[in-house]
Amino acid sequence: MMEQDERISDAIHREQPRLRNFIRGRVADREDAEDILQDVFYELVETYRLLHPVEQVTAWLFRVARNRIIDRIRRKQLEAARTQPAMVSEEGETLQLEEMLPSRDAGPEAAYARSVVLEELDAALDELPEEQREVFIAHELMGYSFKEIAAQTGVSVNTLLSRKHYAVLYLRERLRNIYGEFSEM
Repeated sequence: MMEQDERISDAIHREQPRLRNFIRGRVADREDAEDILQDVFYELVETYRLLHPVEQVTAWLFRVARNRIIDRIRRKQLEAARTQPAMVSEEGETLQLEEMLPSRDAGPEAAYARSVVLEELDAALDELPEEQREVFIAHELMGYSFKEIAAQTGVSVNTLLSRKHYAVLYLRERLRNIYGEFSEM
């Protein structure tokens, strides 16, 4: 038990600076980044407590950190989707993403359709080049301004605008079929 505690302590001490930089490079909010870092180390301790020793600790820590970052981004995407400004339909009616999706309470078929649409959106975001995905998520789903993103990443506002433009073009084309099927429901 002492040997395990020592290995965990050594791994945390050795990897904390690099892991923190890795997370902070991908998460704009400092508090969110620190929360993720703590979650990763907590999961390492819990894994050892369950008597599942980790062979390649560094690779494991970075994989868990990447997963936690993705989880947090997706959670924020869903929160943002529920509170985003209304969109306007062709008939001039205002719509929000939540209203465009089948209701959660409309039965199993609607729940399935809803999950398919959200999975398709998620998959489409995953297909984007990393730079385009990051600026799209940061601006559209997390609500950061281009100025804030530029300050955080060191990339010019014009480059960020261009990346987002290409992301939007790709997402429109990629989701055209699912939108067509979805709007027919």
